[in-house]
Amino acid sequence: MTLKNFKFNVIEDDGYARAGLIETHRGNIQTPAFMPVGTQATVKACLIDDVIKTGSEIILSNTYHLMIRPGVDRIISAGGLHKFMNCKLPILTDSGGFQVMSLSKLNKVDREKGAIFNSHVDGKKFILSPEESIRVQIGLNSDIVMIMDECPKKTIDYNIINKSMEISIYWAKRSKVAFGSNPHKALFGIVQGGLFKDLRIKSLNALTNIGFDGYAIGGLAVGESQNEMFDVLDNIKEAMPADKPRYLMGVGTPADILGAVKRGIDMFDCVMPTRSGRTGLAFTWNGRINIKNNKFKSDNDPLDINCSNLSLNKYSKNYLNHLFNTNEILGSTLLTLHNINFYQELMSAIRDHIKMGTFEKFHDEYIDKL
Repeated sequence: MTLKNFKFNVIEDDGYARAGLIETHRGNIQTPAFMPVGTQATVKACLIDDVIKTGSEIILSNTYHLMIRPGVDRIISAGGLHKFMNCKLPILTDSGGFQVMSLSKLNKVDREKGAIFNSHVDGKKFILSPEESIRVQIGLNSDIVMIMDECPKKTIDYNIINKSMEISIYWAKRSKVAFGSNPHKALFGIVQGGLFKDLRIKSLNALTNIGFDGYAIGGLAVGESQNEMFDVLDNIKEAMPADKPRYLMGVGTPADILGAVKRGIDMFDCVMPTRSGRTGLAFTWNGRINIKNNKFKSDNDPLDINCSNLSLNKYSKNYLNHLFNTNEILGSTLLTLHNINFYQELMSAIRDHIKMGTFEKFHDEYIDKL
């Protein structure tokens, strides 16, 4: 059977905001899109069929975590990541660079060998080169593969960011060679350069010269302010290839997403809706709700009376408060699904307003509310 090639088209734009369509052999993805995070081959606390019912059209999983547990060979033996986790959606896999920085005990970054680190689980030593990262992702059989990059911690030291960015460009070239010809899959480059405009532009130009199926902006969501993040996007929005999807990695809050869409971003992922759901924080059209608050003990209204999806409006804030204050697992499941559903409602509304030419008004109405 011939597999459908990866394809992206912009359908409508409104200022820099774009509504588009990514086509994959596993299904289409409307953009701007939010990808729920399934780090360890599961979106925590949820059945994948329920995640699909929220309107999610793609999920993200992670190379670093899966190469450590259960290991790529075990997933290959199960027929790939989709079969392993019973997921029919397209899957994007992060290369592992961010987790090497944020989770592992990093020994060193070697330009030739890659990232040398010890697992945060058991201390086992790993060497993650660009070639190994691609090998693992191809083994997982993900649909969108990310290049191996170095994601430095936030710093204003120009020399550190410049050196890291140069290594990432070198690894991008090696990732492209290792990926080879896979027209039914996509390989995305990752723009680095910290908060420095000239380094971001240099990184982007180098990546476009190499040529990728999409372009991600990495090195953000590492402690910078929202305004700093928006400045980075403003600095590169006109230089980003218009015919390729643009992915802001690890972002973020609903307000972050609104502001980034305004600056031309097409794809997002973040643990925020799922992690917040597990800890009792709900996202709603009227702002955030801490369901553990005592005031909800007598509130018999649902989080969103208009949300009939997954019967989520059958559960009152009173009941959810009880579940969280008694540490019942069902509370985490219900609030996680609520948050994912809200994020997908937000993305759907964003796409609709872009197509109607009213996104700016929608942005201004909700940017400070959500």
